[in-house]
Amino acid sequence: MQITSRFSFFALLFLTMSLVSSAKDDKTSDQDGGQVDTEEEVEAYIDHHLEDSHYFNLFSDGKTGEHFGIPLPVIIYDFDNGFHAFSASKFHHGEDLVEINGQHYKLYHSKIYKTDAEGTISYDEEGFVENEKPIDFSITKNVIGMILASVLLFWMFTSLAKSYRKNQIPKGIGRFLEPLVIYVRDEIAKPNIGPKYKKYMSFLLTVFFFIWLLNLLGMTPLGFNVTGNIAVTFALALVTFIIVQFSGNKDYWKHIFWMPGVPIPMKIVLMPIEILGMFTKPFALMIRLFANMTAGHVVIMSLLGLIVVMQNWIAGPAFFGFTIMISVIELLVAFLQAYIFTLLSALYIGMAVEDHSDHSEDVPVV
Repeated sequence: MQITSRFSFFALLFLTMSLVSSAKDDKTSDQDGGQVDTEEEVEAYIDHHLEDSHYFNLFSDGKTGEHFGIPLPVIIYDFDNGFHAFSASKFHHGEDLVEINGQHYKLYHSKIYKTDAEGTISYDEEGFVENEKPIDFSITKNVIGMILASVLLFWMFTSLAKSYRKNQIPKGIGRFLEPLVIYVRDEIAKPNIGPKYKKYMSFLLTVFFFIWLLNLLGMTPLGFNVTGNIAVTFALALVTFIIVQFSGNKDYWKHIFWMPGVPIPMKIVLMPIEILGMFTKPFALMIRLFANMTAGHVVIMSLLGLIVVMQNWIAGPAFFGFTIMISVIELLVAFLQAYIFTLLSALYIGMAVEDHSDHSEDVPVV
């Protein structure tokens, strides 16, 4: 009970700090440092908040537009120019060009492009940037977020493991983690995977706590939006896809390519559908997590933006109250999305390792 109270206190503290920080930062534009008081500027600020960044901005001065933060390492590979590493401070928030061996690079909307000496950005007829991009291996803000989450998870579970090795009752953070670990084992792994669940517990626990912690970090003033990055959700879904396919037994593959118990013409029809289903399952995992977390950030930032745009003593408190309510719901969604991703991953693994030895080709078709 004491740990739950402490967790609730810190969750509420981080939530309040996030709202205050977001409300203050809504008054500045990362691109030009000006006041954000129009719908277009609010929309641009929301887009910037959702994007990854080569800077870890801590706060901004609303009067001068000056940013205070940490420039992150930039690591790029250009097929014509090779590997290069330098600090993002050389870009000065996209205002300056970086010249390396006669080639110029520009940071534009959180992406690095090759440009001419004037830094020209060209667009095609559909409005997409035509400039060539080097391969970007930079340590961005989202990468820092994942590293931070990994370190926290390592510290938390190391503490829990030490208690188990000493046959002691978990203390501190371990007392909070233990019921969650048991919940994942008893309510997610066992019912969906079956007797072989132990083999996959490490993956399920990792993906559950990793996603949940990243979702919670996205609610803090640190400004992470890791699970709102489709590249991250794609990587998580890809790991699930690989585990499922390599865990599949002969019955799993038989049900995909030559389903038992149905007439041969139907087997031919069902085969491409089942093959497509192999890819739609991880695709659903990827889109569900990405869309839900992105939508939550957009709604919260939009409500805060309405406070600035409307500048009304009635609308301000009302929208701020709505923001508080949505933020509390987002705390629930942060857990729910981690739970759903883990549950569906366990379900897909269970379908792959399920023993179908009782099924027969001679089962009559009704």
